[in-house]
Amino acid sequence: MIIATENVRIRFLTSTPLDIRRGSGTYVGIHVLARALRELGHTVEIEGPRHRLPVYTAERLLYNRGLRPSGEFDLTVGFDMDGYRIASRGGRHVAALKGVVADEVRFERGITRLTMAMQARCERLHVHRAARVLCTSRYSAESARELYGLREMPAIVPELIDLREWRRLLGNSGTGCETPKLQGFHCQSLNCRVLFVGRLYRRKRVEVLLRAVAALGGRVPGLAVRIVGNGPCAPTLHRLARELKLDGAVTWLGDVSRAELAAEYNRADIFCLPSVQEGFGIVLLEAMAAGKAIVASRAAAIPEVVPHGCLVEPENPEALAEAIAGLARSPEARAAMGRSGAEWVAQFDAPLVARRFLEAAMGAVLLPAQRNRQE
Repeated sequence: MIIATENVRIRFLTSTPLDIRRGSGTYVGIHVLARALRELGHTVEIEGPRHRLPVYTAERLLYNRGLRPSGEFDLTVGFDMDGYRIASRGGRHVAALKGVVADEVRFERGITRLTMAMQARCERLHVHRAARVLCTSRYSAESARELYGLREMPAIVPELIDLREWRRLLGNSGTGCETPKLQGFHCQSLNCRVLFVGRLYRRKRVEVLLRAVAALGGRVPGLAVRIVGNGPCAPTLHRLARELKLDGAVTWLGDVSRAELAAEYNRADIFCLPSVQEGFGIVLLEAMAAGKAIVASRAAAIPEVVPHGCLVEPENPEALAEAIAGLARSPEARAAMGRSGAEWVAQFDAPLVARRFLEAAMGAVLLPAQRNRQE
């Protein structure tokens, strides 16, 4: 394995919107990785789209059409499908998959499924043309190998979290109950707050959480569910919440800033992720770093990321309801799970994972300058 001790010039290619409101966890992962690599003494330039289009897939295709190879960098890292037109197995190009689009698309419908299928075709070209492929979990690596027909298993480098920065945000955020968006409860009656964070896609199965809340009825007095994020399924989910008469128990926060997000984690008692498809799940790292108990589906990469969590059968509102109720009634169990998560998440700290990322990339893309120095 080649370990870079000198400045490596790295080009990041991504059409993911470079802000938290639109880029979600993908943006966070790329931004934190770039910053960690810079702090290790390397040069990282992030190249994103110059033009914004109303249709994200069209924007991605236009962005990739405008990319050109560059000899100014020692290493090019294209995230997901980005860079598929300029990747070369004989070059210094690595395909880093934050998720496997061909896997994600299986859980979507309508226009979302159509546009994601187009992205999956480009991602397939990318991983076959790149010198090496990196994935964030065993689940994603196995999915990429199977769905894209790869001969070799991709290298696995997990997602990362800047624990120092995240804990600073948690420390600076308020933990009070003031929130004008919350309807139907007074602050003193909130016995348990359940938090969901993520893009509102079908694969996230937020409807399972809503049905679990309805199934709980009055078994958890003062139960309040806070949902952070937006996405194509938002109108359908809002309608379902009204049909289930959950307006007083569920608050839709939409997209929030990092500081606001930290405040939501601080206020939560339980973090819930009912998703059936996660290539990794940065939100799980955020919840663990905040010391929160986690209820999630036993699906995809989730058991790898949070093996100590309360994991339930996917797409089962009753099982999810029982898990939430059990933790709501036991502050001791929540505290114990929070302590376990705080210890487990240390291995995903940004400096540690950034080193693993660079070593994995350079293990296959041996830089000519380093080869000459070794000889």
